[in-house]
Amino acid sequence: MKKWLIMLVGVFMLTACGAKEEQPSAEQAADSIAKEDIGFEVMGDEVIAASDVPDAERDKIITTFNEYIEAHNTKDVDQYSNTLSKNATGFDYEKDLAELQKSFATYTIDLQAEDITIIKYDGKEAQVYANLTRKITEDETGTEFSDKARQVTVLANEDGIWKITNMARIQEIPDSK
Repeated sequence: MKKWLIMLVGVFMLTACGAKEEQPSAEQAADSIAKEDIGFEVMGDEVIAASDVPDAERDKIITTFNEYIEAHNTKDVDQYSNTLSKNATGFDYEKDLAELQKSFATYTIDLQAEDITIIKYDGKEAQVYANLTRKITEDETGTEFSDKARQVTVLANEDGIWKITNMARIQEIPDSK
């Protein structure tokens, strides 16, 4: 049973973060985030929203992010693919979709987002912070895996349509039990 959990976490991380064979350490992730200019810093539990986001753009950005979450929960590959940029900087579009289809065929994913906040915005790119709770159930056995983490999702404005171009899973959130 532990083998499938390890495999599942690996597959999900490939799907969520691109088709990379090795998962980075926390230090490597922090370095990568700094290099890619994902503007994210948490001081305690405080997350600061970007103040310069026009209301209409905020609605479009959050709608795309929510559709990405909903697509996981409903196993909707078309909806998921519509949220992604085909010119993504953080993953390979075709590989990501292929991995997601494999995951949807084997697992039920319940992804919940809280504290959704646009933390960086410049008209061409937006960064959305969220606390994600993910519960993954293997359809055949009913075995479950769950975790919580902070994530920054980077969206690019492509001709007026916001598309996900990168995702960075920042930090696991320990259970408060």
